[in-house]
Amino acid sequence: AAASLVVNNNAAAVLLALESLARGQEVVVSRGELIEIGGEFRIPDIMRRSGAVLREVGTTNRTHLKDYAAAIGPETALILKVHTSNYRVVGFTAEVSSRELAELGRARGVPVMEDLGSGCLVDLTRHGFPHEPTVPEVVAAGVDVVSFSGDKLLGGPQAGIVVGRADLVERLARNPLNRALRIDKFTIAALEATLYAYEAGNALETIPALRMLTEPMPAIRRRARGLLRRLGAETRRALGAQVIETRSQVGGGALPTVELPTAALALGTSAHPARELDEALRAGRPPALGRLVDDRLLLDCRTILVAEVPALAQRLISLA
Repeated sequence: AAASLVVNNNAAAVLLALESLARGQEVVVSRGELIEIGGEFRIPDIMRRSGAVLREVGTTNRTHLKDYAAAIGPETALILKVHTSNYRVVGFTAEVSSRELAELGRARGVPVMEDLGSGCLVDLTRHGFPHEPTVPEVVAAGVDVVSFSGDKLLGGPQAGIVVGRADLVERLARNPLNRALRIDKFTIAALEATLYAYEAGNALETIPALRMLTEPMPAIRRRARGLLRRLGAETRRALGAQVIETRSQVGGGALPTVELPTAALALGTSAHPARELDEALRAGRPPALGRLVDDRLLLDCRTILVAEVPALAQRLISLA
């Protein structure tokens, strides 16, 4: 991309882009992409706040290129595509690709923006994940402005990143709202360190979120069994500790249909109910977060770092 800009989160990035590029004018968006994410962030609400006028096209489950083309008129300032990163519409569906929208926008002289949400920078399909559009793919498809999160699948701090055409990004940068939405120096440093990992080619090994997503099951099983051994026979009996194989969800507004195989330490007895163990672990120092499933507390070893195993084992021993 020719230019970039960083603000404090992706909702802010979308707000800034709409206010800068389409205030008082129409933005064409598919009805199937009028998303809501955590905290009741809704695309129509953000659009109203920005002063842009929403122009819905298509239906909830099917939108075609001709729907976008028919909606473009003298008041159209922007075509917006929103990646449904936290849900999926399946079955009898149709959507227009980023490349097709970019070509339509160029032909009609209307900029195209895509809100990617989770902001994946690497292709995860070789690790068994379904295809998730990446930032490089969308930029290469010709989309003029792309916004995405600095956390989630990118794996860095909370931030909203905008990349794209230099003239359009410059309009965002000149907007007085940009200063109100700017990030602090600590976030800049954390984001820079995260992006350096991608540049160095070791993001999957060094960024915790990506390492957790792509770690093979044999390594997770070994860590789970190692944690169990550290507890000792007395603690294992007292807490009913055992290693089980279960499933993880990605969460965080990304890959909503994906479940990952994992190994977890399952805890809970009549003397030490799972809910009480959960409350004690959350309230301790450092806190440990599990999930309650069928009267058992599961500590997912996909999300436990090797360096954290000794401290976690000591916490559990103290609860027995």
